Amino acid sequence: MASFKKDGNVWRVQVYVKGQRDSGTFQTKAQAQAWAAQRETELRQNKSTAVIAGKTVRDAFHRYEKEVSRTKRGHRYEALRMGVLAEIEVGERPVKFGDIKLSDLTSEHLGMLRDARMSMEVAQRQIERADPAPIRTVSGSTVNREFNLLSHVFNTARREWKWLAESPTKDVRRPKNPPPRDRRIREDEIERLCLSLGFDDGPAMTVSQRVAVAFLFAIETAMRAGEICALVPEHVQGQVAHLPQTKNGTKRDVPLSKRAVELLSYLPKPEEGGTVFGITSKSLDALFRKAKDRCGITDLTFHDSRHEAITRLAKKLNVLELARMVGHRDLRMLQIYYNATAAEIASRLD
Repeated sequence: MASFKKDGNVWRVQVYVKGQRDSGTFQTKAQAQAWAAQRETELRQNKSTAVIAGKTVRDAFHRYEKEVSRTKRGHRYEALRMGVLAEIEVGERPVKFGDIKLSDLTSEHLGMLRDARMSMEVAQRQIERADPAPIRTVSGSTVNREFNLLSHVFNTARREWKWLAESPTKDVRRPKNPPPRDRRIREDEIERLCLSLGFDDGPAMTVSQRVAVAFLFAIETAMRAGEICALVPEHVQGQVAHLPQTKNGTKRDVPLSKRAVELLSYLPKPEEGGTVFGITSKSLDALFRKAKDRCGITDLTFHDSRHEAITRLAKKLNVLELARMVGHRDLRMLQIYYNATAAEIASRLD
C-alpha cells in the first residue's frame, strides 16, 4: 500500500508491505508512483525469500564489527577501515556508501567505491571542500584487502542475518596488485640508522636505542615489528623465542643466532609484566620513521627488515627450515620475501 503527499516542491511517498516500510521523495508524482510500484514489488519479493529489508551498509558494518571483527586480532584495523568506507561518496547524485540500503546495493556501487578509493580527483575534491578528515587515495593492493573485507561482511549478512539475497562483490573487477617490494637494506644504511638512533653496540638505555636494537634484531630473526614489541621475557629461553600468537593466528618458535642473543643482552631488564623491548608498535614506527628521515634514507620501512632477513637466512637454511622459522605455511610466499640478486645467486654456481 502506498501513500502520496505533496510537500512544497516535492512529492513524498511511503510504502508499507506486510510489516515492512520504506519512503522516498521525488520531483513529480509520476516518479513517486513508479518508484512505489517497484518498491512494493521488491518488498514482496524480500518477504517471500525471508530477506530483511531496510538495512543499510552502515548497519551491516556496525553489526559485523560487534559480532565478527571483535573476535579477530585485526579488530582495530577492520573497524577503522569500515568507518572510512562508510563515509566515501558514490553515485551520480553522491550518497555516502554507508547510507545505501543493502536492497539497493549493486556491483555498480562497488565499482564506484573502488574508483573513488584510487582517484586523486576525489581526494582533491574533499580537500577543497575542507572535509575534517579527507579520504586519502590508496594502492590497488589496499583496495583488494578492503574488498576482501567487504565480501566477508556482505556474505555474512547474506548467510547469517538474511539481510541480502546475494553479495554484490562477486561481479566487481578488482585492481591489479603492484609487484612485490624487493627493497634490500645496505650496510651503510644500517650504520646510519643506528647512528641516528644513538646506538653503538652497547647498552640500550633510551627508547631510540631500543628501536635500533629492535631493527637489528629483526634483520637477524625475520620477526615482524608487532611480534618483537609483544615479546615477553618468559618466552625467551636460551636461543629460542616463543611466539604464542602471530599474524596468521598460529604459534611459532624462532631460533636465535648468537648475534640476536647478543642484541637482547644490550636491553635493560624489563619491569614486572613488561615486554623485552619496552616499546609499542606505534612508538617503534614513529621513531624509526624520524630516524630514517634524519639520515636521508628514502623508500625504506621497518618491515623491509623481514625481506632482508629472509634473503640472508636463505643462504643458511633449506626452504622448509626457512618457512618454519619465518612462519610461512605456503612456500610460494617465500618468493615474495626472498630477494637475492642475480650476482649473489651466480656466486654460488660452479
